[in-house]
Amino acid sequence: MLRLSGLKLPLDHPADAMLAAICARLGIEASELLRHMIVRRGNDARRKNAIQLVYTVDVTLADEAEVLERLAHDHDVRRRPDTDYRFVAHAPQGWSGKRPVVVGAGPCGLFAGLILAQMGFRPIILDRGKVVRERTKDTWGLWRRAELNPDSNVQFGEGGAGTFSDGKLYCRVKDPRFLGRKVLEEFVAAGAPEDILTEAHPHIGTFRLVSMVENMRRQIEELGGEYRWQHKVDDLELERRSDGTQRLRGLHLSDGSFIEADHVVLAVGHSARPTFEMLHRRGVHIEAKPFSIGVRIEHPQSWIDRARYGNCAGHPLLGAAAYSLAHHCENGRTVYSFCMCPGGRVVAATSEEGRVVTNGMSQYSRAEFNANSGLVVGIDPARDYPGSPLAGIDLQRHWESQAFIAGGSSYWAPGQKVGDFLARRPSTALGEVVPSYKPGVKMTDLSSCLPDFVTEAFREALPIFGRQIANYDHPDAVMTGVETRTSSPIRVTRGKDLQSLNVAGLYPAGEGAGYAGGILSAAIDGIKVGEAIGLAITN
Repeated sequence: MLRLSGLKLPLDHPADAMLAAICARLGIEASELLRHMIVRRGNDARRKNAIQLVYTVDVTLADEAEVLERLAHDHDVRRRPDTDYRFVAHAPQGWSGKRPVVVGAGPCGLFAGLILAQMGFRPIILDRGKVVRERTKDTWGLWRRAELNPDSNVQFGEGGAGTFSDGKLYCRVKDPRFLGRKVLEEFVAAGAPEDILTEAHPHIGTFRLVSMVENMRRQIEELGGEYRWQHKVDDLELERRSDGTQRLRGLHLSDGSFIEADHVVLAVGHSARPTFEMLHRRGVHIEAKPFSIGVRIEHPQSWIDRARYGNCAGHPLLGAAAYSLAHHCENGRTVYSFCMCPGGRVVAATSEEGRVVTNGMSQYSRAEFNANSGLVVGIDPARDYPGSPLAGIDLQRHWESQAFIAGGSSYWAPGQKVGDFLARRPSTALGEVVPSYKPGVKMTDLSSCLPDFVTEAFREALPIFGRQIANYDHPDAVMTGVETRTSSPIRVTRGKDLQSLNVAGLYPAGEGAGYAGGILSAAIDGIKVGEAIGLAITN
């Protein structure tokens, strides 16, 4: 079987056009094409009124060797890669060793637990939050009544922060073993739409993610895994070895109990600040890493659709348009769009009392009125928060507290119209764009809850983005603050065996440990760490 990439067809091409295009591209007769299957579909929208669909297709031919030889210099024609997943280890028959423990039930912890369960190691999965349905009720409590549960919210609980997001399932990590394909196939088996296997930029959305997470939990339990909800890890039990390194012996939990364990996946997510502080006290090697800070910016989705797709806006095969923007500013900073959510909403995402944090979310349909995206500025430890490895957490907390005050100290978010922001005046009323953040938005001056270098960079970048996407800098577009949880501000360093550099048996993983940036990359990292534990147990 061969794989043909970059096959372009008009947006409204007839069904039989695919067959003809494949034959023309490969220089074969129709009778020589035995079978074809679409692997991926994207679009080329550079010419707004002549948008093309771009396909990757697997084909079975009568004489594949002849075609490969004739098209040897065509990099878009090659042997179909082997994308089947193969387990690296299996628990021995009747295995009764110490069960591996996974801390955190987000995408990384979910897939670490799933792989360990599928290999027969019956993992124990701990999470400080609740099962996803109960967690959803607590999250709505903040959105609807401004009532925060610090242990059950957008950040903590079954499914992790990715549950309340756009559910994007693509990333830029190198994936030579096609672990991302394993993730997508497991999602489809759990109830995700099959088109995530073929769309160039697949997404799921919150409502579908909820039921999928439940189905995957049931699979893990059926394979002997065990979940323990509202179990927060307070401390590590460590044993110092003769070479000066330490060995993990178990976990102390907030209810006073202790779990003996030799292999622990630390998949706590980017907002597990008390856990990071505990690790630092315990001497686990941690380093500060870059992250970003900014706001959520909202426009009517119809504006973005017209700007990106022209007369093709609204076509069912295109859906709600997305965008990606970046600008390098004169002050040395970079402004870029982050976690863009077409047809979505801005949500309250704090996990600590007295602080306001924004994030973006959308459903599978992406049918809500506004588009939103993080508009953020990259910062780095050496320049912006030198000193302690935990200094980035202090920086985040400072600006989240300022946002809480600017929003009226009630979990409302501070907001400002772009026109007022560029004119350096507070906003006092909304214009054409109505913000979606709940429980509410207080119009004010965002400069009180952002660093000066961020506001300076925004004022340079917004007019430039407006030239790239019509109406992006429209005076009535709304910015809502603050976006601080773009990624973890720390990295729990690990070696080639995926264990902590100085604590054997501890496997830092996923976004919180600094090794992923979204659902798919976190899930892939969870698989890798689960595999590493499987190999460690069986070797």
